[in-house]
Amino acid sequence: MLETLISFVLATATLAFSPGPDNIFVLTQSIVNGKKYGLATVAGLMTGCIIHTTLVAFGVSEIIKQNPNLFFIIKLFGAGYLLYLAYQVYKSDAKIAFSTENVQKKSTLQLFKTGFWMNVLNPKVTIFFLAFFPQFLFSDSLSNVLQFYVLGGLFILTSFLIFSSIAVLAGKISDYIKQHSKVGVYLKWAQIVVFVGIALLILL
Repeated sequence: MLETLISFVLATATLAFSPGPDNIFVLTQSIVNGKKYGLATVAGLMTGCIIHTTLVAFGVSEIIKQNPNLFFIIKLFGAGYLLYLAYQVYKSDAKIAFSTENVQKKSTLQLFKTGFWMNVLNPKVTIFFLAFFPQFLFSDSLSNVLQFYVLGGLFILTSFLIFSSIAVLAGKISDYIKQHSKVGVYLKWAQIVVFVGIALLILL
């Protein structure tokens, strides 16, 4: 059980570190407006994750209870989707590009709302949760709903700590990225390894 949860946290941390729309948005807001504004964005994004966790927890748990064969199909779909994400990352440019030009000044409340709706209204997040979470169910005795919420809590906590660090250290991170062009390559391949590793774990 503990090994499964540690693996989940490590996979989550790798994905949180890897450049994507969310953490690039946090980085940009923090550079332009300040740490407080970046943290407000992070809080909104993480609050949105609670919605996705709830949808997956009750939806997938009901499927497991009613039809184990359908759940197996969901796991295969999850493996396929993770391999697709790995391929998309492989095709993408490893260069980390972010622009602070034309970034509008917003209040912390506005940025919280922006982060929240960015997350909640993104169907890719729900699909990702659906593909990612079921592979890490860790107990035969605990209810599936509870396990999904534990995973959701760990996902949110891990992502919050990393995204908050990005917000607080935004200036130093942006300088480091500009000075070390290969950092994007390392993060790109780390992301590919995580996606492919979890997919193979399901398939094998």
